[in-house]
Amino acid sequence: MNATIVGIGETRYTKWGGISDQSEFSLACEAILKALDDAGLTADDVDGLASFAGDRNEAILVAQALGIPELRFADMVWLPGGGGAPASVGHAALAIESKRAEVVVAYRSLCQGQFVRFGAGPEQVWPKVERGFLVARDLVEAEFGWMVPYGVYNATTGMAMIVRRHMHLYGTTTEQMGLVAVQTRAHANRNPRAVMHGRPMTLEDHASSPMVADPLRRFDCCLESDGAAAVVVTTTERARNAKSKPVELLGYEEAVGPRYGYAGFANHNMPEEDYTTGGGTRVASRLWESTGVNPSDVDVAQIYDHYTGMVLIAFEDFAFCERGEGGPFAEDGSLPFNTAGGSLSEAYVHGLNHVVEGVRQLRGESTSQVDGAELCLVTGAAGVPGSALLLGRTR
Repeated sequence: MNATIVGIGETRYTKWGGISDQSEFSLACEAILKALDDAGLTADDVDGLASFAGDRNEAILVAQALGIPELRFADMVWLPGGGGAPASVGHAALAIESKRAEVVVAYRSLCQGQFVRFGAGPEQVWPKVERGFLVARDLVEAEFGWMVPYGVYNATTGMAMIVRRHMHLYGTTTEQMGLVAVQTRAHANRNPRAVMHGRPMTLEDHASSPMVADPLRRFDCCLESDGAAAVVVTTTERARNAKSKPVELLGYEEAVGPRYGYAGFANHNMPEEDYTTGGGTRVASRLWESTGVNPSDVDVAQIYDHYTGMVLIAFEDFAFCERGEGGPFAEDGSLPFNTAGGSLSEAYVHGLNHVVEGVRQLRGESTSQVDGAELCLVTGAAGVPGSALLLGRTR
């Protein structure tokens, strides 16, 4: 692709409600300015903004606040929740390749302490009641209408059913999910930015954590946090003068399968052959084909980790192992992943922090650096419509 990542920026990350002296909007602007500074650019250079999943911080208001002279490209990816982080960077690249813009910043600000949990489902903000019936206020709540009578009313209860089916079919174990949690926590303990820095975890800690929605325990679930991240994308030619080491965008894909809708989050209406996958096989096959890269070539991966079990399924979707072998693949430990701590232990920024960590790995700046890392896969969430990026070290 003729597009390159030249800047990354993050605010402080805290637990839910930890940031009360700054608005979510202000955090978005802060992350963008830090990413521009990292690139050696200013707001005067920006002509495009991109985000995803209904980011509350509207691009035109961000442009106004930052004093961007002319906004030629503003994009909102419709993939839900964590499915869209790689796509927001991918759309920025498409805008640059089509010459709709020259410097595009992808951003995500998520301050759950100020707005309650994003994508809470109807269990936190109940639909209004009319004549004894719950009335959906939007299409997503209407999707839940088929599931709420059976006790499925948020992402955790929905994803739990997919993971439990995977366990039934393939013998995936709680201990294998625990390995994902423990490994990402170990990375977070080397990362001072991580919310869970300084809080080690063992497999015993994981196994004894409270059950949230069988088989998912507390430590199988992502954090609830406040913070923002941003990534600057520009042309390959302009990247040669960047202040920090640029990272190549080798490929990007997004896809939604038949009858998928919000999938594991809200409706579980996907075909049988897709049900025990994360829905990422189409994205993966297109990504490997378009880039000419094989999964075995990847040095490090940032796998969206809303739930540990969905990470195991994503390993299978992206062909690091055969279907049903995600658990043993985690035990093998041959693929370094989520080296900043991910959503389980660094922060829940809907995965844009995974892109930031991918860039750090290829610059050689990670706190859990993989020696000689040249290729990094970044995936969006499994279990909902998703996307993925392949990043490469600039030679």
